[in-house]
Amino acid sequence: MASITYAHTVTEPPTTHISSAHTTTDAAAGAATSALTWREGCLYRHGVPHRILSGALHYFRVHPDLWRDRIRRIADLGLNTVDTYVPWNFHQPHEHEAPRFDGWRDVERFIRTVGEEGLDVIVRPGPYICAEWSGGGLPSWLTGRDVAVRSSDPAFTSAVGRWFDELVPRIAALQASEGGPVVAVQVENEFGSFGDDHAYLRWNRQALTQRGIRELLFTADGPTELMLDGGTLPGTLTAVTLGSQPGAARQLLATRRPDEPFVVAEFWNGWFDTWGKRHHVRGVDSAVGTLRGIIADGGSVSIYMAHGGTNFGLWAGANEDEGRLRPIVTSYDSDAPIAEDGSLTAKFFAIREALGARGPLRSPARLPTLPPTRVPLVHRADLLAGIRTVPTQFPALTAPRPASFEQLGLDAGMVLHTACPRIPAGEHRLVLTDVRDRALVFGDGTWLGVADPDSPELPIHGTGEVVRLDVLVENLGRVNYGPGIGRHKGLLGPVLVDRRIVQGWDSTPVALQEWSATELTDAVAAGPATTHAGFAVATFDVDTPADTFLALPGSSRGLVWVNGFLLGRYWEIGPQVTLYCPAPLLRAGENTVTVLELERLGGVLELRDRPELGPPEEYVEEFD
Repeated sequence: MASITYAHTVTEPPTTHISSAHTTTDAAAGAATSALTWREGCLYRHGVPHRILSGALHYFRVHPDLWRDRIRRIADLGLNTVDTYVPWNFHQPHEHEAPRFDGWRDVERFIRTVGEEGLDVIVRPGPYICAEWSGGGLPSWLTGRDVAVRSSDPAFTSAVGRWFDELVPRIAALQASEGGPVVAVQVENEFGSFGDDHAYLRWNRQALTQRGIRELLFTADGPTELMLDGGTLPGTLTAVTLGSQPGAARQLLATRRPDEPFVVAEFWNGWFDTWGKRHHVRGVDSAVGTLRGIIADGGSVSIYMAHGGTNFGLWAGANEDEGRLRPIVTSYDSDAPIAEDGSLTAKFFAIREALGARGPLRSPARLPTLPPTRVPLVHRADLLAGIRTVPTQFPALTAPRPASFEQLGLDAGMVLHTACPRIPAGEHRLVLTDVRDRALVFGDGTWLGVADPDSPELPIHGTGEVVRLDVLVENLGRVNYGPGIGRHKGLLGPVLVDRRIVQGWDSTPVALQEWSATELTDAVAAGPATTHAGFAVATFDVDTPADTFLALPGSSRGLVWVNGFLLGRYWEIGPQVTLYCPAPLLRAGENTVTVLELERLGGVLELRDRPELGPPEEYVEEFD
């Protein structure tokens, strides 16, 4: 690749005392080639005192046609750097297919675009990224095996090595030393919150350098003894992640790494949302006060998120709370200074003032939106009929036990399990002993109810005859943080009729995230509709495409496609009410919205000109 030089504006830190240099071995070794170096607690860019003022922006959460717009808004915020994760599973969802780096996955184009806008880039390649992303970025075809993830287990590192063979040289070619904008690369990600396998961390660092990374390397962990013990490496810059109390974090680092600059790799100025909870926000004064505390004497910071974007498709992850899954909503707005649709918020202007940005804004405060309207939502096909119409992209399995998602090679979507037990006359208990995550249950085509880990039991009436039992299991999001990473999905325990196990199951994968427009059309055409759930369609005309926000009043829970693109999940339990639909997904003329409603379909689709993310709740993340 030809060398490209990018414009860069250095943001000077406030006047502080800078001691004469004492350079560590690693810093000295990289000084000749690395853009960023440090000595005596100070950070330098090509020898000039420097402070990283970064904003997190994930290319995989923003439509590619809007990358440049969002990057410019980050520059308008007063920042000099963009940082991004790289989700392995987004680039390589299937083991036996090469990773893709085209279209929405063109991370090189994203990095070049950031550089063209005059900003530096920090890359966080993982392989684990957390990010409230499905599986923390680790592909389920790997985590579904008997492998110790995020460890020096050769079964894990060999797979990561093959992924890094594809990814890391692409990043290396865009380093500052090659004329590009990449100035720093992270070693793993918050590893001290997970484990203490330092051999694995050293392997990760070496895997980066052997594949050409020459810029500044750093680790990032929560500011506690426990996390720093597990996640840091000698000779590698230690950064922290936090939402509050930067002074305590700075003091802790000073006792451990007195010569290193204070770098906050993630400052949580907002927070993500989970289904069934309230919309998390953080007050402007609270966020700006903590930010001022970080930069008070030259600290560097990355605002997480500067612009959150959207968990399009089925890529939203999940956390666990006391053994219960807490799936992440479709929106990743995160109460960021740049809202999900790119709007500039009050927090944007307060942060911009705190950072001393003085230049004119290049971006409008808000992009155009379609006028509000309501259009009929027409029910076309029942749930099971529509699903059965689409040929499976993955082999179905017949076995005594239901097959898990992992056994079927399915990452996201649903699995339809079918068995035909004989049930004696009378009332009986149907028990799904371990369902991950939510199951819709039918007997001879009749709706029986919903089963989940909190309510695993349903009544079933027998006549003494064979009953066709259909169990449609939905994956609500793969765990992205903590020891639950890699948990399997599906009917993982036996299904019981009273005390007897139901055996002999056909398990058919339903790869909703990979359905083509043709397959979606086939499902819609499987009518007529006779129940309260299934596939529905709404159409509307557009003169000039613009942003809009979709709402489904009266509908319960399901998925939405716009012109064949899977926008994401909706759920009446909230907090999120509207789904953001960016303008590039629409076209001049007729547009089609397809809805897969799983429980109770309403009769209307609303196009709104404002988001509704739910009743707010103030939230500030703190470490104990």
